[in-house]
Amino acid sequence: MGQYALPVVWSPTTREHDPRHEVWVGTATPAAEVASRVDAILEALQAVGHRLVEAPTAAEGTPQEMTSVHDPELLDFLRTAADRWLEGPYVDLAGQDRVVPYFFPTPAMTGGLPARRAVAVHADAGRFAYDTMTLLGPGTWAAARAAVDCALGAVDLVVSGEPLAYALCRPPGHHATRAGYGGSCYLNNAAVAAQALRTRGVERVGVVDVDAHHGNGTAAIFYERGDVLYGSVHVDPGAGWFPHLVGFADETGAAAGAGATRNLPMAEGTDDAAWLEAVHDLAGWVVAAGCTALVVSLGVDAAADDPESPLLVTRDGYRRAGALLAATGLPAVVVQEGGYHLPTLGGLVAAYLEGHGRGAS
Repeated sequence: MGQYALPVVWSPTTREHDPRHEVWVGTATPAAEVASRVDAILEALQAVGHRLVEAPTAAEGTPQEMTSVHDPELLDFLRTAADRWLEGPYVDLAGQDRVVPYFFPTPAMTGGLPARRAVAVHADAGRFAYDTMTLLGPGTWAAARAAVDCALGAVDLVVSGEPLAYALCRPPGHHATRAGYGGSCYLNNAAVAAQALRTRGVERVGVVDVDAHHGNGTAAIFYERGDVLYGSVHVDPGAGWFPHLVGFADETGAAAGAGATRNLPMAEGTDDAAWLEAVHDLAGWVVAAGCTALVVSLGVDAAADDPESPLLVTRDGYRRAGALLAATGLPAVVVQEGGYHLPTLGGLVAAYLEGHGRGAS
């Protein structure tokens, strides 16, 4: 069977987000989530014959799918924070032209007092940001919004009859919660895609997340819903890996979503065999649960060369993972998440799509 030339939905606007750097344990470190990720993936996918589809330009207003999965206050903050920051003294006083929270209004800080909203943007940022690594600049909102449009464009193609569509979303999204951002994620592209499938008539959607890190944002958004299942294979947060506090096997959903979450944490050093067994398990789970469409959060940072995780998945492992998820027989929207080793990034994405595409064509 030949290579399936699947649609690759992308937008040049996704390059506009430039975090410049990250702040990790108080130190500025080079950003890992950079615009050249887009070009590395595009080059590899064009080389094997996939067809590029530019995402429609965002319409005025906010898509219903975004407001269904995100708090309007988060959307307003992301839309306006960069301008608020540049209007303040931060460039002159600190040489910082990116929004960086320094203050987090946790219950430990307020101690039960009747807290008010912070006036200064550098304090208000901590109302939404939950780490210091996810910086926000002048192009961040435009890029994150364009990434959502890529996800929505891929959904429309699948609903129209494509068995598989890939959304080249950048920045990634699966760590963005309903009312917060972090983990290099601002808007949750996979959650928007799942919600869009529901809006367009899919009764039950399965989200399978193969990124190296647990998609805490997607999990939280759907944790009490039974119409969208979330399953993830990821490095064990109990071994000290992001997102540290969640992503454990005993988190299985609540209320109407009881049983609709499944986490399969992997030990450091896990290679293809155990990882693929977990992917196979999740593929069978979404089918057995009656899902009729699939969203794949495709992070390729579980690869052996990637600096952001200790997992050892190979290029062939990603190809085989694609084949396993294709075997579900479900129409699928594949949404790009992590993957930070630029020399191998495009090839890993292409390998996954080859495996999934051969089964879907």
